[in-house]
Amino acid sequence: MNGKAEAGSMAGGEPQFSAEQIVSFAKKVEKTVAARGARVFILARAGRPASEMPEGFHYTHVAFGVYSTIKTDDGRDIAGYAIYNLYQDDKQADRSRLVQDYPVDFFASVFELKSGIVIPRPELQKRLLDVIASDTYKKLHNPAYSVVANPYNNRYQNCTEFTLDIIQAAIYNTADTRVIKANNRAYFKAQEVHVSPLKLLLGSITMPDLKTGDQSHGIRTASYTTIAGYLKQYDLVQEELLVTP
Repeated sequence: MNGKAEAGSMAGGEPQFSAEQIVSFAKKVEKTVAARGARVFILARAGRPASEMPEGFHYTHVAFGVYSTIKTDDGRDIAGYAIYNLYQDDKQADRSRLVQDYPVDFFASVFELKSGIVIPRPELQKRLLDVIASDTYKKLHNPAYSVVANPYNNRYQNCTEFTLDIIQAAIYNTADTRVIKANNRAYFKAQEVHVSPLKLLLGSITMPDLKTGDQSHGIRTASYTTIAGYLKQYDLVQEELLVTP
């Protein structure tokens, strides 16, 4: 775990592919989910090399894609997908903000052209759309950021925990963080982060976004894999996909 850990959850980064490759891949993702009639879906990207991720992690950033009417620079209205993210603040890494961008932006700084995608069942899609369009979406944002935020409490938050909290708000029709966290503890199995104590100590000293004060009995956080597994366990997935070039 090093300073590149947070790059996957920031809006910008050093491009690894040409603009043409990014645009082509982003369009493929959009066409893939559109062909399946997705109004809202969960997508993940790899913002750093696989060799630098902790064991069991395949992606660094997770967000929602929402079918929307998008206004172009020349004033036209076109149909497409907007991406709803929790991003780290680019000037203060231990804080986060909610940002809406588009697939080309989302994939602009990936280290690998791949995306994990979960399309929820239609009823859950409808509920997610309602939450994302409501005040609950912003209310559930906790700007105190930790790259390994514990999803079982609300001391810190990262993009995957925020995604999970919005999903739980939709499933349980609630904006109450206490209810959401209780259900996370009861039904959601977080991913263990296997990092040596020395690396963890050094990281906590040198990385302002690596906070473990919300953890006990090891380091646990939400991930794309555990969110997808949770939704599949309770039969809430229409389809899970891996999109590559």
